[in-house]
Amino acid sequence: MTSLAPRTETQFFLPYSPEALSCLRDIARPFSLSSRNGVLFFTPGLSSPAAVLPACRPENFGDPAFLKAHSLKYAYVGGSMANGISSTRLAETLGRAGMLGFYGAAGQPLEEVEKAIDRVQSGAPFSYGFNLLHSPSDPALETALVDLYLKRGVRLIEASAFIGLTLPLIRFRTAGIRRNSAGAIETPKRVIGKISRVEVAERFFSPPEDKFLRELVARGELTPEQAGLASLIPVAEDVTAEGDSGGHTDNRPLVNLLPTIIALRDRIQERRAYAQGLRVGAGGGIATPEAAAAAFMMGAAYVVTGSINQACAESGTSVLVKELLAEAGQADVAMAAAADMFEMGVKVQILKRGTMFAMRANKLYDLYRAYNSFEEIPAVTRDILERDYFRAPFAEIWRSTSEYFMRRDPAKAERAERESKFKLALVFRWYLSQSSRWPLAGDVSRKLDYQIWCGPAMGAFNEWAKGSFLENPEARDAVTIARNLLAGAAALTRLHALRCQGIAVDARLARQEPQTREQLFPLFE
Repeated sequence: MTSLAPRTETQFFLPYSPEALSCLRDIARPFSLSSRNGVLFFTPGLSSPAAVLPACRPENFGDPAFLKAHSLKYAYVGGSMANGISSTRLAETLGRAGMLGFYGAAGQPLEEVEKAIDRVQSGAPFSYGFNLLHSPSDPALETALVDLYLKRGVRLIEASAFIGLTLPLIRFRTAGIRRNSAGAIETPKRVIGKISRVEVAERFFSPPEDKFLRELVARGELTPEQAGLASLIPVAEDVTAEGDSGGHTDNRPLVNLLPTIIALRDRIQERRAYAQGLRVGAGGGIATPEAAAAAFMMGAAYVVTGSINQACAESGTSVLVKELLAEAGQADVAMAAAADMFEMGVKVQILKRGTMFAMRANKLYDLYRAYNSFEEIPAVTRDILERDYFRAPFAEIWRSTSEYFMRRDPAKAERAERESKFKLALVFRWYLSQSSRWPLAGDVSRKLDYQIWCGPAMGAFNEWAKGSFLENPEARDAVTIARNLLAGAAALTRLHALRCQGIAVDARLARQEPQTREQLFPLFE
C-alpha cells in the first residue's frame, strides 16, 4: 500500500514512490484511496473510497462506433505517407495489432499500388486502407486509382489534401450503395477525410453534390435509386482534424482545430440527422502520451500518427532518413514548395536539419513567379541551377521530362512546347519530385536535396524517447510506439482523475517513460 500525506483539510498530496508509479501504470485495475487513521492508502478495488483511481484500458479510448465501423480494437491510426513510406508492412503490422494502417499510394505508379494491394490482401484478414491524394494537376491519376481500388476490392481510403471534392472520390464512396433487408442504407466503401480547414470538413460531412450524382447516373455508374440514397449519407462519416503535421499542412494548432471541427460535426449532425453519427479524429502532433491523452480528452474519436511512423523499422524509407529523423528537434522543420501543386504556391512541411531542400525549393518557386522562361533567368542563377540543383543542363532535364509526359499525359508535353513558363514549371517540378525519391533510395550523393516530410511532432517524440531504448532508431517499431502512446495516455488520464478529486500529485508521476513490448504485453494481450 502507498500512503498519501494530508496537504490541507480537503486536499491530499500523492508523493512519488515506485509503488505509486506501479499503481498508476496498472491501468486495467481500479484502485481506491481509502482513509485509515487519517491517512489515505492505495488499495485494490472500490470499497468505501475517499477517492477513486479508475481503470482506463487503451481499448476504451475513442469512439466505440469508430472501432465497430472499421473492426478495430484500438482507436489508433497510422496515416498515409506518400511514395510507399507508409508501407504495406506498416499497414499489416498495425492491422494485426488491432489498429488501422494506410498504405501511402500517392506518388506511386499504378502497377506498384496494385502490387501493394496484392501484398496487403494476401496477408489479411485485418483492417487496412489505401490513400487517395487530391491531384488537381493530374486528375487522370485520381480516376485511375479509384478504378484500381474498385476493381481490387479496396473498401477504405484516406482522402488527403483535398480542397474541393472530386468525381472519382464520390464514385468510390457511392459504389455499391444499397438498402439492406432492414431498410438501412449500406455503403460498402468508406472514406476517412483528412482536413485542416472548416470548409473542407463541411464538404466531407455533407452528402455528395448533386452535380456528381447526376454525372454518375448519366454514366451508368449509379442508378437513380442509388443516387437518391447517396444524397442521404455523408461523403465521410470520419474526418481527421489534422493540425501542424508533416507534408501538406496549414500548420494549425490541433488544440484549436479539433474543438472547431467537433463543433462543426455537431451542427451538421443536428441539421442532417444522419442514421450513422459523424466522428472526428485528431492528427498532426500526436507523438507523445501527453498529446494522445489530450486529443482523447478533447473528444477525438481516434488519433492519427504520421511523422513518427516514418522513423520506424516498418516504414518504406531508407536507414539514412530514419537516422536523420531520430536527430530532429521541434524547430528542425520548414515549409517548402510542393511538387504536386507547385504553380498554386502550395507548400509542404519538411525536415530542415541536414538538408538544403527547403531553401532550394522555395528559390525555384520564387524564380517561377519572377520569370516566364528559363532563358529569362540571369545567367549566374541558371548556372547554379544546372550545377547544384539539376546536375545537368536544363535542356537535358526537359528532354527526360518531356519523354515522361509523352507517355503519361501528352497534352502537358505539347503545352510546354508552346508555353515556356509551363515548361519551366514542369522542370522545376522534376527537381521537387525527385527530391522525395532520393531519400527513399538512400542516395547519399543527393543528401543535401532530400525532401523528408516531417512535422514538429518528430522532435517532441525524440525528446520523449531521449535516454530510453527508443532513442536508437533501430529499436523503433510502430506497434511498440503505438502501445506506449496509448498506455501512457491511459496512465495520464488516471492521474488527471485523481486531480479532479482534489488529490495533488508529484510531477514525477506524470513522466511516462517508454516501456518495452514485453513490459506492455499484459496490457494489450
